[in-house]
Amino acid sequence: MNELDPQQRLQSAGQELPQESPAMAARADGIRMPRQLTSFNHRNYRLFFGGQIVSLTGTWLQSVAQGWLVLQLTNSALLLGVVSSISTLPILFFSIPAGLAADRFPKRSILVITQVCAMILAFLLASLTHFGSITVYHVIAIGFMLGMVNAFDAPTRHSFVAEMVGREDLPNAIALNSAMFNGARIAGPAIAGAVIALAGIAGAFFLNGLSFIAVIAGLLMMKVDYVVPRVSVSVWQSLKECLRFVKRNRTVLGLLILTAVVSIFSMTYAVLMPIFARDILKVGPGGLGCLMSMVGLGALLGAITLSSLGNFLWKGKLLLTGNITFCVMQILFSYSRIWPLSLLLLIFMGWGMMTNMALTNTLIQTSVSDSIRGRVMSLYTLMFLGMAPIGSLQAGAIANALSPSAAMRIGSVICALTAVLLSPMFLNAGERVGGKAS
Repeated sequence: MNELDPQQRLQSAGQELPQESPAMAARADGIRMPRQLTSFNHRNYRLFFGGQIVSLTGTWLQSVAQGWLVLQLTNSALLLGVVSSISTLPILFFSIPAGLAADRFPKRSILVITQVCAMILAFLLASLTHFGSITVYHVIAIGFMLGMVNAFDAPTRHSFVAEMVGREDLPNAIALNSAMFNGARIAGPAIAGAVIALAGIAGAFFLNGLSFIAVIAGLLMMKVDYVVPRVSVSVWQSLKECLRFVKRNRTVLGLLILTAVVSIFSMTYAVLMPIFARDILKVGPGGLGCLMSMVGLGALLGAITLSSLGNFLWKGKLLLTGNITFCVMQILFSYSRIWPLSLLLLIFMGWGMMTNMALTNTLIQTSVSDSIRGRVMSLYTLMFLGMAPIGSLQAGAIANALSPSAAMRIGSVICALTAVLLSPMFLNAGERVGGKAS
């Protein structure tokens, strides 16, 4: 007898697949947004968006400052990779339990806890830096603890978006989230360069700590009706259900594999960027902020493009286009020694990166039911963030042995070839029934 997948099991037990979560009920009276902004019809999503954009700006501010701090403390490309990898290492071990928790406990409560913990760690990093006690080992330890926080935050946040806006507005919400993330990517590094110059690295860490207040306040102001899920299987059986679903869904499986490869071989550009800024382009911390901001600008343009397109059918084809653009622009950037050209290439690179990642998220989320969303998104988090330690180590090692440019080129070629090889699994995904993969 064939085993039932999670959705069939729910249906056979007389339970309807949840299409709209109770948490998405809070719409503002009389507010109806245009097609590009339909997610803002939901009051909870507006609160979420406002808090997140402030907090994410602070997070990018800290990311730039931390990379510059580690470079000052160690003067080592390899240790830049080590610090980055250790900060994401906990996701390898905790993202799956986090997904199980997201399917069993109130997502808003989990997010409030993770944001408070991240705020405390930011203030700790600021204090150690301000008083001159900071060492690379402190950075590594705090990064590891923040990685534990992010392991629970990321899959919960991804699946919570679906609860706030429902299945119909989910593609729009993912595009707006991408726009928000990359608006912060533009503002954060630019602010970081100015803050580091005016108030030092400790000031950047302190501002990040303050930024968490906005997202915590937004979460607490939400009107959320939490319904206790009816869980009739063990944790291990729940995990097996999720893995069976992914194995049977070629689109989700292919996209998860591609996400892992992108994370290992292409997203490592951020680890290498401080070296490009200081040693290759010779533009200093302010220039580093500009470089990261150009990536953010391109990604913001990509997110705006996706939001304007709405729920279009050719998502798989545009995803592949974005991936190839991302990789080709990285290769060209690695050869550039001209400052204006480098900035221009990074804009196109950011567009390709965001198109690839946002459409991956959309196609995965529209392929699953709410009953297993937390678990599937924990696998996505594992592939996207959990593989980052491997990516950071390989990029740092190749940069140390050969050059930062060589590390970027090798990773980009591997990523592009993988996307082409896997494309039959997702190329026509958005054209299937209702935009869902089968």
